[in-house]
Amino acid sequence: MRGLCPPTDGADDTDGSAIDRLLHECRTTLDRVDPADLATVASAGALVVDMRPLEQRNRDGDLPGAVVVGRNVLEWRLDPSCPYRLASADDVDRRIVLVCDEGYSSSLAAHTLQRLGLPHATDLVGGYQAWLAMSRARQEPLLDAADAR
Repeated sequence: MRGLCPPTDGADDTDGSAIDRLLHECRTTLDRVDPADLATVASAGALVVDMRPLEQRNRDGDLPGAVVVGRNVLEWRLDPSCPYRLASADDVDRRIVLVCDEGYSSSLAAHTLQRLGLPHATDLVGGYQAWLAMSRARQEPLLDAADAR
């Protein structure tokens, strides 16, 4: 499905579909992270979560330093009040940066996390593909594995 979704960062970019309107609404609450800022955000203590399916991670590679959490269990693993949460997800004030393939499903999921009481949940603009393109252009590693945990 790579590249099938149009940009939806502004009201003028919507195609009028219900999902496009929902995506735009969700993004109004997010302080989205630019790929160039991901390493700095992770170094400052953010939990970076790679929510891409195994097939995409196998195809395109891992996001160094990110914790992998499947979309189907994301809310349970990141809700600090849930007994099934990750040990690293016990602070409601910690910034959480979700990363999907192109930055669409992560926006919806980040908004859901905010509704669960995680006000600093957000996502990566353009997703993994934007991070990958930026890191290839810079030809340098952007995340240290210890930074994201």
